[in-house]
Amino acid sequence: MTATNELLQDLKARGLIAQCTADEELAEHLSTDCRTLYCGFDPTADSLHIGSLVPLLVLKRFQQAGHKPLALVGGATGLIGDPSFKAAERQLNTSDVVGDWVNKIRAQVSAFVEFTEEKNGAEIVNNLDWIGEINVIEFMRDIGKHFSVNAMIQKESVKQRIDREGSGISFTEFSYMLLQSYDFAALNKAKECTLQIGGSDQWGNITGGIDLTRRMNRNKVFGLTLPLVTKSDGTKFGKTESGTIWLDPSKTSPYAFYQFWLGTADADVYNFLRFFTFLSVDEIAAIEESDKSVQGRPAGQGVLAKEVTRLVHGEEGLASSIRITDALFSGDLASLTETDLAQLAQDGLPMTELEASEQTIVEVLTQSELAKSNKMAREFIGNGAVSVNGEKVADSEVVLKKEDALFGKYSVIKRGKKLFNLYVWK
Repeated sequence: MTATNELLQDLKARGLIAQCTADEELAEHLSTDCRTLYCGFDPTADSLHIGSLVPLLVLKRFQQAGHKPLALVGGATGLIGDPSFKAAERQLNTSDVVGDWVNKIRAQVSAFVEFTEEKNGAEIVNNLDWIGEINVIEFMRDIGKHFSVNAMIQKESVKQRIDREGSGISFTEFSYMLLQSYDFAALNKAKECTLQIGGSDQWGNITGGIDLTRRMNRNKVFGLTLPLVTKSDGTKFGKTESGTIWLDPSKTSPYAFYQFWLGTADADVYNFLRFFTFLSVDEIAAIEESDKSVQGRPAGQGVLAKEVTRLVHGEEGLASSIRITDALFSGDLASLTETDLAQLAQDGLPMTELEASEQTIVEVLTQSELAKSNKMAREFIGNGAVSVNGEKVADSEVVLKKEDALFGKYSVIKRGKKLFNLYVWK
């Protein structure tokens, strides 16, 4: 890429540009004025996950460079379903469900861009506002006439579905490209939007929007795609044994979120620092160089976990995550708040509910994976390997009581150096 625009140069240095239309013209376009760009987020669940972070943060990067970001929440397209590189048809959700998800995702997106009265102040838009007003005749005549089915079936995302054995692709999902393309044309006309960004799987939809905007509005617009994040070992990014890493703290706690980034492989961490943080490329290069010679644990993972957790969950969420991590490592649980322990109960530690108001330590141990039998539990206790809320237990006859639990509800039991279980008294 030969673009001279500083923002595009930075995106390129971070590895954040997959494809771009008319790159030199786009660089000139961005250098001459505050430009309006958009990225779409379809409500396919009640929360975005970390796969959405790259485009969200790129919107923020554009705003920091003086441009106006529009975050489009797909109230209409979410009712249809994007076929892009999906193995099968999406399940269609009701308008009430999608409407609820739209509101939740709108709130999440709002945390990443600044809403000000300045020229580059962000806006949230919902494509149901304009797509919902089109009747089927208008859709066929004014939009559909600009699309060649021959060209549409050659788009890679559609072609894969047609070539794959099974049900192929329905007309509903086949029409998705037209709806997303119309979004670009509508935003270009109403808000002078001249750039659409999205994941590289959106290239076909984005170029469709560029063509439609040129035909309907007689305007030149641009498209830029971002790489889909992959892990060096071939496993799926954003997935763990416990499931997807969500942005909603009620679905993935800040502590579990922090731990996910802390567990990043050495082969991925510096790329992820470029993608997911606002540290400069030079700062990241310096961290990478320092880590090559460091004895013990490299710094990259810790920096990544702190920066991304702060971006998504704020200073309070980061402080809580660090407090919990330090407390579990040291065994000193006195600093933990009730909210911290609730995070651990949500998804931070293996959790067992205790029905009775008091039980012996042996009974409690055998209700979890900490001990397979009473005999094994007594051996662990006899060897000094068991602690309750940071205190060593030396007697297998000790009785644990709900009234002695942290906040009258939680008992954290540790066996050995690394095995924990959280017991929640009902």
